[in-house]
Amino acid sequence: MANRYWVVSLPVQNSSSHSTLWNQLQQQISHHSFDTPLHRFNIPNLRVGTLDSLLSLSDDLAKSNNFMEGVSHKIRRQIEELERVSGGDSGGLTVDGVPVDSYLTRFVWDEAKYPTVSPLKEIVDGIHGQVAKIEDDLKVRVSEYNNIRSQLNAINRKQTGSLAVRDLSNLVKPEDIVTSEHLTTLLAIVSKYSQKDWLSSYETLTSYVVPRSSKKLFEDNEYALYTVTLFNRDADNFRTSAREKGFQIRDFEFSPETHESRKQELEKLVQDQESLRGSLLQWCYTSYGEVFSSWMHFCAVRLFTESILRYGLPPSFLASVLAPSTKAEKKVRSILEGLSDSTNSAYWKTEDEVGGGVAGLAGDADAHPYVSFTVNLI
Repeated sequence: MANRYWVVSLPVQNSSSHSTLWNQLQQQISHHSFDTPLHRFNIPNLRVGTLDSLLSLSDDLAKSNNFMEGVSHKIRRQIEELERVSGGDSGGLTVDGVPVDSYLTRFVWDEAKYPTVSPLKEIVDGIHGQVAKIEDDLKVRVSEYNNIRSQLNAINRKQTGSLAVRDLSNLVKPEDIVTSEHLTTLLAIVSKYSQKDWLSSYETLTSYVVPRSSKKLFEDNEYALYTVTLFNRDADNFRTSAREKGFQIRDFEFSPETHESRKQELEKLVQDQESLRGSLLQWCYTSYGEVFSSWMHFCAVRLFTESILRYGLPPSFLASVLAPSTKAEKKVRSILEGLSDSTNSAYWKTEDEVGGGVAGLAGDADAHPYVSFTVNLI
């Protein structure tokens, strides 16, 4: 599948016909750039309206195209991110089951959704509104999903971060804690490289420490977690003395109920995240198809409008879609130019050479003697 397509229109001369021009284009592409995919782009007989309305519409066509292209890319990137989380593949983007490249190269106007008797501005405004609404929905849904992810990440950081800050409830067992009327167990965070110092000094930090009561429960890259048992009345003095020696005493109260509650909270968040990921992914696939379909209808209106403004009335032009490789671009441009009106072609070529290019209609950066704009799928 190509990632970039040209949507172009060539003027049909009075002495020619659509089929004759199409045959000439096919023959020249086949002869000079055989590996360039070429397809007709079927535009219905749209309502022309007035010249003023066409000129007014053309002013915002490039801007609107960039907006719709941007929304389609946002959704595609979101799909890729969601699939990457689950190890899936986002290669199957479709419009109602039709691959997007096939939808573009075999485009058929949806008369039921966009009646051709409607004014062009009404069609464009309707398309823009639909895409804008989908973009707003995307922001809300992604925000909800990211909120759950943030909560989970915060919990995971507490569970996997440094012993100085992480949650200790899953490291401490009931049998590690001594709690009685006179005795209590404190948890000390000791630098990995100060463990010998701790073991040789903890019994003497205050007067009422139970000898040989310190036990290592866990060790990470920076710290080790130790218990120490002492008399309740000496706990505050021990905290002070330990801090002076560079040992951190973590406040901790073992509660099976709290531990179970946190465990259930984590499980629920994991389930909620997976549920939201699935629903968001499904919504993105559906919405991508809707946005892409809307975008291609917009491209049809854009090509029709720019062709009328370029070639005049009545509408008489050949619309097509090409996907040239980078190395074939210059040759394909030359073929398209040769099939355009020769007088018109000379004018545009001369202006392009001496003036750095004539500003294309609707803000196109490239100037050609025919209507052309690019559709970037990614």
